[in-house]
Amino acid sequence: MTFELPRADKAEDVGFSSERLQRLIDTLQRDVDAGIVPGAVALVARRGRIVCHQALGFRDREAGAPMTLDSQFRIASMTKPMTSVATMMLAEEGRLMLADPVAHYLPEFAKLKVAVNSDDPSAKTLTTEPCRRPMTVHDLLRHSSGLTYGFLAGPALKQAYAEAGVGEMTHTNAEMIDKLGRLPLAYQPGSTWQYGLSTDVLGRVVEVVSGMALDDFFASRICGRLGMTSTGFGPADPARAAEPQVDRATGKRPPMIREATVKPNWLSGGGGLLSTASDYVRFCQMLLNGGALGDTRLLSPKTVAHMASDHLTPDMRSGPQMSMMFGVLNPVAENGLGFGLGFAVRTHAGRNPLPGSVGDFSWSGVTGTYFWIDPQEQLIGILLVQAPLQKLRYRYLARSLVYQAMIG
Repeated sequence: MTFELPRADKAEDVGFSSERLQRLIDTLQRDVDAGIVPGAVALVARRGRIVCHQALGFRDREAGAPMTLDSQFRIASMTKPMTSVATMMLAEEGRLMLADPVAHYLPEFAKLKVAVNSDDPSAKTLTTEPCRRPMTVHDLLRHSSGLTYGFLAGPALKQAYAEAGVGEMTHTNAEMIDKLGRLPLAYQPGSTWQYGLSTDVLGRVVEVVSGMALDDFFASRICGRLGMTSTGFGPADPARAAEPQVDRATGKRPPMIREATVKPNWLSGGGGLLSTASDYVRFCQMLLNGGALGDTRLLSPKTVAHMASDHLTPDMRSGPQMSMMFGVLNPVAENGLGFGLGFAVRTHAGRNPLPGSVGDFSWSGVTGTYFWIDPQEQLIGILLVQAPLQKLRYRYLARSLVYQAMIG
């Protein structure tokens, strides 16, 4: 039997003010009317009940297609927590160890080198040195592997990524690993929190260990069991695909937005999934419940607690582009945030300008998607938009306007 999150009769039943919660919807609607974003789907749940689930604006502004509650979004890096859960499921089965070198599962990574000048803007060529220690599965989960994204690297490493074709939608996960195994890392494993292709490599680890393609693993082991019937790598139903709007200045849609109605060869564990708010809240509620949804258990409570703990060490630095990319949600001590096994984790009260609770965990997607889970308040917030250039605005707004509406 498929588990359904019930709808609260009224917001006040779960400690919200209906009037205050309307501020979230009114603010989003003003931005839609002003042409800032085409549309959005917002979902808020507390104590296992949905208190807000609303579609606003356009699924496709240029086509005049209205947004609906079942619109499918490119959730981008909100894929990463699902790949992390897949990894931890295999770890619970004794089929992999987080402390193992990645090369134990991916021999292409057995002879990795590290670029000592990867961030040098004047470097014409890359100087390399051996890895001081092996990259581990744990490193992949917490983004301390030394891998990066090509667009975040210095010019020499960026060029090397481009020439190798890393990130092309036409390659498979196996082909991507072969390419990465021939390139230097940006940093020594364990030295730096650097966002990048770590979770994509993790997706290949899942494939090798499970003997299943990543889409098949998600479908049979996670999505199918949680009733997430609209989540996958595509293709999206053209009548449901949420699209970014055309930039009035250029007449084009934003870059870094893949075609949703075509399934790519690359099953990106770091950013390839399509989903809906209705589906993703099931995944979030499973985590909030300590690994179970209804009668279906994916993980143990201790495993979920381990994932939602800060795994960054005091001497681990943050990559040079991270503050620009994540703003006040960059997982560093000054923001009161760390990073666990798949999500950012709030470690301190009072350091961050955005509201939340110690122990809340969250992640986001470059396309404009965002979610967070607050165990102290038994709260889930999800905001889905397809607006890459405005992504930080909506992450900040979502937290601020949800928490101000909580009155009990």
